[in-house]
Amino acid sequence: MMNTFDMNDDEYFGVLAEMMNAFDMNNNEASAVQIEQVSSKHLQPIYNSEQPVSTTKSMPLTVFDRLGEDQHVSTLYAYKPPNPSNTLLEQGLRKTLSEFRECAGRFGKDDNGQTIILLNDEGMRFTEASANCTFDQAIPFTPSILLKLSPNLEGAEEIALVQLTRFTCGTLVVSFSGQHIVGDGQSMVFFMVAWSQACRGLDINPRPLCNRNIFVPRNPFNNEFDHRSVEIVKRKSKYSIPLRYKEDYLVQQVLHCTPEFIAKIKSKASSFSDANGVHRPHSTFVCLVAHLWTVITRVRGLSDSQKTYVKISVNGRRKLRPRIPDEYFGNMVLWAFPETQGKNLRGNSLSHAAEIIQKEVMKVDGNYFKSYIDFANENLNDDGLTPRKVVPSCWPNMEIQSWLGFPIKEVDFGSGKPFMYMPSFDPVEGETYIVPSIAGDGSIDVYVTLFQQQQALFKELFYNIYGLSSAL
Repeated sequence: MMNTFDMNDDEYFGVLAEMMNAFDMNNNEASAVQIEQVSSKHLQPIYNSEQPVSTTKSMPLTVFDRLGEDQHVSTLYAYKPPNPSNTLLEQGLRKTLSEFRECAGRFGKDDNGQTIILLNDEGMRFTEASANCTFDQAIPFTPSILLKLSPNLEGAEEIALVQLTRFTCGTLVVSFSGQHIVGDGQSMVFFMVAWSQACRGLDINPRPLCNRNIFVPRNPFNNEFDHRSVEIVKRKSKYSIPLRYKEDYLVQQVLHCTPEFIAKIKSKASSFSDANGVHRPHSTFVCLVAHLWTVITRVRGLSDSQKTYVKISVNGRRKLRPRIPDEYFGNMVLWAFPETQGKNLRGNSLSHAAEIIQKEVMKVDGNYFKSYIDFANENLNDDGLTPRKVVPSCWPNMEIQSWLGFPIKEVDFGSGKPFMYMPSFDPVEGETYIVPSIAGDGSIDVYVTLFQQQQALFKELFYNIYGLSSAL
């Protein structure tokens, strides 16, 4: 195999995607990879002010935080050598925590028993680890390797955790794990950008907006939409786990979508007419989700009458008026739930699925967000509007997390942009992440958790655009 340091970004990521698609649970080389945690400690913030900082303050959860899932989400960033020392990264992190105090805090309860964020500066867990091999030798990443590259989350009380893993070739993998109740994906990437600025000796710019009292309801409340059947009922529904395979067989499928492949999907998904009757093409995101939904429905073998939906996260920062700044640190997400029967995804064109998705995503606009704020404030004591534990399967549905548009290339600790950016292993069947490729050529990488036994068929159908209608 070509040495990764001799490749440009396009070549590297293409090879990486192919290697990960060729994933084999019994790969002897991968099973020999050892990742050892060398040290672990808690880092407290460093403040420039000479005045003492109170550690008795707290922050409430917003109506959007309360919809978050009670879990840590881990992301991985890989960097080619030479890389900064762990000491420099540690100092930069401590400076960053002074601006993002939630990440050094803990959860607590207020006098009414509601969850709050304690700004007590107990610290973020900082773990240093080393691998016994080169980065190339650790590829393809098995679920066990992915989990070892991230901090141990079992019983974690910390709101955020970091692990630095160094390979013998000098490659550095930085894993950041953040509690979803405290912030969404955009917030966590914004934290990483700030950390990288601090490590380069720069001021954090822009500074985070950490005000969780900005979502003020209207007076009187104006609940324009049926939030109970969406944000409560669908969110609380329990999925059925298909028992034809064991949960131990869950793996991460990686699908690399070149600009040419994306163009083919968009051509198949056609276009739509907006509210003014103007003919517009569907977005890349809508077309890709339509294709993924169609493929996974076929792979699962859903019956004609089986209902299935896609849970799609919608970022509300730019939808509300006045607009919420991109640097707002917290959760600002609601979901669209396009739904149909299995027969409609098998018997109709891709444009049909895209139309269903387009229609539902467009509904989650600024008025919808305002209506939810009113509804949630009017029903603050409803148990349905509290953080919940994740379930191990989305079947017969699918959940899409889009990281498109995140400023990944700005996460530069001093040695350049990451050459790899990806989610860690998420053992929830049907969980899907759509991620911009680091190659910077407009390509996209899709990470889908599914059963190992379904990998080959999923990959075949995914790339078989024009033969999909007759593939099964």
